[in-house]
Formats: sequence, structure tokens, C-alpha cells
Amino acid sequence: MAVATGTRPVGNRLVTVFGGSGFIGRHVVRALARDGWRVRIAVRNPSLAGHLQPLGGVGQIVATQANLRFPESVMQAATGSDAVVNLVGILAESGKQRFDALQAEGPRLVAEAARAAGAQTFVQMSAIGADRASKGRYGQSKAAGEEGVLSVYPDAIILRPSVVFGPEDSFFNRFAAMARISPVLPLIGGGQTKFQPVFVGDVAQVVAKALSGGLAGGPAAYELGGPEVMTFEEILRYILKVTGRRRPLVSLPFSAARLQARALQLLPNAPLTVDQVAMLETDNVVSREASVAGRTLEGLGVTPTPVDSVAPTYLVRFRKSGQFEKIAHQA
Repeated sequence: MAVATGTRPVGNRLVTVFGGSGFIGRHVVRALARDGWRVRIAVRNPSLAGHLQPLGGVGQIVATQANLRFPESVMQAATGSDAVVNLVGILAESGKQRFDALQAEGPRLVAEAARAAGAQTFVQMSAIGADRASKGRYGQSKAAGEEGVLSVYPDAIILRPSVVFGPEDSFFNRFAAMARISPVLPLIGGGQTKFQPVFVGDVAQVVAKALSGGLAGGPAAYELGGPEVMTFEEILRYILKVTGRRRPLVSLPFSAARLQARALQLLPNAPLTVDQVAMLETDNVVSREASVAGRTLEGLGVTPTPVDSVAPTYLVRFRKSGQFEKIAHQA
């Protein structure tokens, strides 16, 4: 018997979301729960995914253990699934978390488990910049992951977002935190690399559409970008404006940035890696081909959310007096 959860009743459809406890994952889980899916979150440590259970009804969202380095756990996690979503990814390598294992080989492993379980729909979260010819290993591994998935699911749905923003993002928050402690901010490569920041809630909405049958699968990926194309310099200036900080922006050639990154990437939670510098050498925006084909947010009927309608709500904590600074200035 169906149980109401706020918007739609919970049915018998089960989706397993690999990497569902991450930044994008928690928004995807919320969207799928609202659509009435039973959601199984496959993560390395299920005890750290308990905060997601309140996003659905009683028993609607459960966590299970799975590690892409252990195929048996992946197979077990996918058992009984009607659909599978793979969100596992890293921005930088650390310890045993490597690009090859998680982003190049892992997606095929998840797809094989989903196929064995009889899942009808498979969604792979990739990224704009996924390309075997990419200068960065991140982009190369994302491309390899797509190929592995499509070899198992030719009709898989591949999503490639630009840089994703939202309350827990690792992009706007990172540079806002840097501006709080650093006397200057670096304009890597002159700061002219272009981005098309996309709101995490819009990305989650597309995943929900994919599982409801609203997207056609196949090798042509959907490229998800917001309404604004912003250069790296424009993003840094925007962050400084919103947080009320004044910091000089210093141009840093790619060659010098690579030298700095070699040292910085040895630090815990490295602020910059050589691979990230390499990725900054290429624009991160929706391609003309995807726009013409309608494989974008607008083409899917999703109105892109502007940066300025969301980012200030969470960047406010980086002001000198936090959320009360503007009120204090007005007094």
C-alpha cells in the first residue's frame, strides 16, 4: 500500500544511488524521494548517510555499504534495482581514491551490477570537459567512465554539468574561504577560463526527469549549464562583492600555477593540484552542438537558476560579520 511523503505516494520502484551522500547526491536523493521512489544510497560508510533519511518518509530512504574497489559490494548494492544512478566522483586524488579506480573503471563496474540486477534505467554523472584528449586526468577518466557505461548500457543517460554551485559546493565556497585568509587571489592563466555555473537543484531535477522517462539515452550526452557564462576572474570578483572582501587579483600564468600546484597538492585537502590547473586551460561551457540538439537544461524544460539567486544565501557566512554585516552597515 502506498504511503504519502508530501508530494507523491511511495511506490514499489527502487533506485540505487551510488555516491548519494555527496554534495550532488543529497539533492538527487531529495528529488527522487519526492517523486515517490524508494531510494537506496550506496556509500562506503552507511553510518555517515543517516542525515538523508529525513528527506523521505519512514523507511523510504536507506543506506547500504558499497565500495567501487570491491565488485562484490557493488553487485550486492544494486540487487533488485529498477534504476541506478552513479554519482561517484572526486575532484582530486587522495589516498586510495584514484581517478582510474573511481571515474574510469568504476562506472563500468556499477553498470555491470545494474545490468545484472535488471535495472531498466542507468544514469551516469559525468562532467563538461570529459574527453580522452583532455589535458587533465580528471577529464580523461570521466570520458573513460562514459565509454565503460555505454559499453554495458548503450541507452544509458549521460549528464555533463559545468561547475555545480549550491550551499555545500566546493567551488564558490573554496574561493570565498581563500579570500578570508589570503591577502591576494590568483587569476590562474589570467583568469579568462569560462564557466557556466549550474545550480545543484537543477541538476537533481534532470536526474529525476531521466528516471521518469523524460530523457532519451544514448552516446550523446546532456550538457548542463546555468544562464550565465562567467570567466574565472568574473567569478572571483563576484565572490569578493558578495562577501564584502577586498583582495587584489594577481595574474598567474599556467606555468607558474603548475609549479605552485606541485607543492600544494601534497597538503591535506589540497587547495590546488596540477590536474586542476590543466583543466583550467579549457573552457567549461555547454557546447554549441548540445544547444542545437536541445540536450541542455532549457531543452529539457528546466529554467536555469542564476548564480545570484542562490549563492549569496550561503556565501554570506564569509563576510566579516557574517549574515548581520549588511544590517550593521545600514544601522
